Amino acid sequence: MHLDTLLQFTATLPGTEDSFPFDAKTLVLKVGGKMYLLVDAENPTQMNLKCDPERAIELRERYDGIKPGYHMNKKHWNTVDLQGSVDEKLIFELVKHSYELVFASLPKKVRDEFAH
Repeated sequence: MHLDTLLQFTATLPGTEDSFPFDAKTLVLKVGGKMYLLVDAENPTQMNLKCDPERAIELRERYDGIKPGYHMNKKHWNTVDLQGSVDEKLIFELVKHSYELVFASLPKKVRDEFAH
């Protein structure tokens, strides 16, 4: 999957902001100031996504292209291959799942700001 395609999708998720808080190449997408996606903007071969812990285990067992989150809390984060081993439809589903997990954890006042 191309980075442009991924960013076009994330732009449809209310309140999504992007930044480079760690270095000049690690693109971080946030909602309400909390991370839900990290990807190497220079070489987007994989990305890290937040995931429900039980679902994370199931996905790792089912797909070779989904591993425990690289440099992340492996209980809550997965690293997802973007080079074709994971179907694009599933990638979009996992991005949305990550976004929704983070969005749901935000205070109601912050969630309400993005609903308008």
